[in-house]
Amino acid sequence: MRKVTASFFISLDGVVEDPQDWHFPYFDDAMGAAVGKQLETADTLLLGRVTYDSFAGAWPDREAEGGEDAVFAKILGDMRKVVVSSSELGFTWRNSEQLRGDLVAGARALKAEPGGDIAISGSPSVVRQLLDAGLVDELHLLVHPIAVRRGQRLFGAEESTQPLRLLSSTAFGSGVLHLVYGPDSEARAGGYDEAKTHL
Repeated sequence: MRKVTASFFISLDGVVEDPQDWHFPYFDDAMGAAVGKQLETADTLLLGRVTYDSFAGAWPDREAEGGEDAVFAKILGDMRKVVVSSSELGFTWRNSEQLRGDLVAGARALKAEPGGDIAISGSPSVVRQLLDAGLVDELHLLVHPIAVRRGQRLFGAEESTQPLRLLSSTAFGSGVLHLVYGPDSEARAGGYDEAKTHL
């Protein structure tokens, strides 16, 4: 079974929208290595429509220009890219295809296929649905030391909670924390009275 890993640049107050507006002052080699490592074992990108359009509008040009981002841009270009959208899509970026039908069923089918890991970058609505379905194996949060105060947050105002288990944590010199979470099969329950028994 293939592993699904999702990653976000995220602010202290949980914002994941438009990271290009606040992320770059904190980018360094350590963060670049963390992002690259997530893709090392992946051969497929699963992306929402908005994230895909952003990537497809930037990375092919960076590859063609041959600058310092060209190697990473080629890695993204060579990967299989599966795009989630209810609208009919046309693609100009190579190795791109549309996931048709139900997202959860399609993601389960992708996981069951042979191959490397499935990486998700951004695409919060996709990740939320897959987390609820128990299909995300690792959630990588690159927490930036900034409160953005506006924009879409990773987790919305849902009635149910989303328990997670911390798998690893790394602090970068920039002040960014790289936190990796996985599903918590032994989610904690109860209130204050139950908590007192652990004191």
